[in-house]
Amino acid sequence: MRNSACSGRWSLLSGAVALSLLAGPALAADPVPQSDLLNAELWMQRSVEYKANSLAVYALGRIQLDKALAEKTWTAATEQTGNYQDLPPAVVLDLDETAMDNSAYQAGLVTTNGEFSPKTWDAWVKAEKATAVPGAVEFTQYAESKGVKVFYVTNRNADQEEPTRRNAQALGFPMGGNVDTFLMSKEKPDWGSAKGTRRAYIAKDYRIVLLFGDNFGDFSDAYNGSEADRLKAFEAAKEHFGRDWLMLANPGYGSFESAPFGHNFKLSADEKRARKIGALEPWVAPAQ
Repeated sequence: MRNSACSGRWSLLSGAVALSLLAGPALAADPVPQSDLLNAELWMQRSVEYKANSLAVYALGRIQLDKALAEKTWTAATEQTGNYQDLPPAVVLDLDETAMDNSAYQAGLVTTNGEFSPKTWDAWVKAEKATAVPGAVEFTQYAESKGVKVFYVTNRNADQEEPTRRNAQALGFPMGGNVDTFLMSKEKPDWGSAKGTRRAYIAKDYRIVLLFGDNFGDFSDAYNGSEADRLKAFEAAKEHFGRDWLMLANPGYGSFESAPFGHNFKLSADEKRARKIGALEPWVAPAQ
């Protein structure tokens, strides 16, 4: 019995040694990067659940678009004023993580243990490697076929417009013809990160029937307040969601994760993480 057991242990040990040799020394020497983004980006890049969620949002978008076109008083924009009923219809989409998938950039932050920076983000945008969020191209093409103008209100900067346009065109998104449908941050003096001024700009000439986004700020300029302020604004506007405001899931980044630390990006990573943990409402199992 002893010899048999020893033999079995030796076989397991030999196998483990062989595997470690095949893997190479770097595997044992290099620590696995610890990133708060890991599960979020794994979900967005690899899960069928993410794809199903996105397809469902855009399928609902088709249903709601047909309803909106049949109802002249329908508008999604709180900025819409005046006699808008006979204006031509339009839909407004955010780009990043709403229409265009940048999970490869985010995944790169995970694998290199890096952090977002304007420099690396600019390089990513100019590489024109973003892919389409499932269902987005098909929905926008459907909208265009119905005579609906498709606008993209994005917080990519004005100097990133041309590579963004080329990337979007290569993916098959409607480009707007002779109308500038890509409204970038800082393209005009009053076009900052809040998007209300850009929605108002569109609403002068179009009846905005649907808004699509992955962040509360794609629908309301009240996105950047405290958690209590955001919840109050959400409660006031929640009847829009599922009707004319359609939200895609993005667990990777957004105002939801910066609200617990007051949107103060000068804090250290540990300080941000501590405040996010402090915002949780946990249930802890009683000690045994």
